[in-house]
Amino acid sequence: MKSSSRTDAPRVLRVSAYDQVAGMLVALLIVIGFFVSLLFIIWLTSRLLFTQRAIPVELVEYAGRGDHAAGFERDLEEPSMDEIEELIEPELETTLEVITDLMSTQEAVFDAIEVAAAGTGTGMGDSRGPGPLGEGRDDLIPPWERWEIRFTTSGVNAYARQLDFFKIELGAAGGGSSTVDYAANLAASRPTTRSGSPEDEDRLYMSWRDGDSTLAAFDRQLLAKAGISTERRMVLQFYPPDVERRLLTLEATQARGRDAGEFLKTVFAVIETRDGYDFEVVEQYFRPAPAL
Repeated sequence: MKSSSRTDAPRVLRVSAYDQVAGMLVALLIVIGFFVSLLFIIWLTSRLLFTQRAIPVELVEYAGRGDHAAGFERDLEEPSMDEIEELIEPELETTLEVITDLMSTQEAVFDAIEVAAAGTGTGMGDSRGPGPLGEGRDDLIPPWERWEIRFTTSGVNAYARQLDFFKIELGAAGGGSSTVDYAANLAASRPTTRSGSPEDEDRLYMSWRDGDSTLAAFDRQLLAKAGISTERRMVLQFYPPDVERRLLTLEATQARGRDAGEFLKTVFAVIETRDGYDFEVVEQYFRPAPAL
């Protein structure tokens, strides 16, 4: 029997070229599948709109005297011809009852006459506070007294785009002029201008508390670009009704159902959104609930 001098070589496991290519393809498919899934999630979230349930907002009418003279009571308006009832001679008992009532209230009437005589003009004036003419609640702080709006911008052009987005008009009033001069489309090279009577204006308007602030200077600069003089005139911002309703809705939502009589001050900030700009409530203060 011959003995073989050849020794068996050790067996080594090796990865074939086929296995390498297959592994790379599987890894590539996993990576591609991950990114496709990620893009699908991004697309899906852009299609799904998650919104909070809006709190119903009731527009409250505020009591104001409009252009009526200030006073301590209301002047009685003359009745129209349709309101005048047919005059009938009263009976004797009714006449005596009226005389008794007049005698008991005579002192109060004389006091009212003395107060009216001490004032200026004729009549008793109007006891409602300043503001647009209305017969609403007189226990509320109106929006034009409790609202503060903060614009965040670094330049006059960006500020003009924000005003144009909300369709806010700038106006200059006073200074010996009997009209209000308006400017809109403020970001354009030539803004749109017009003039109107103050009696025809019923929109919410606001002005800067600090007339020397940067944004107040921007308003004067934009009006000057429109060819409107602001020398010795009041510069105002006029807000359209839909923006006013938007601010009322945000205020009521942030207040979480509290009565409007408790609103003391609400501070809004202008924020940039995907669709342009919007408002948000950044500060809100309340006063004690009015006693019933």
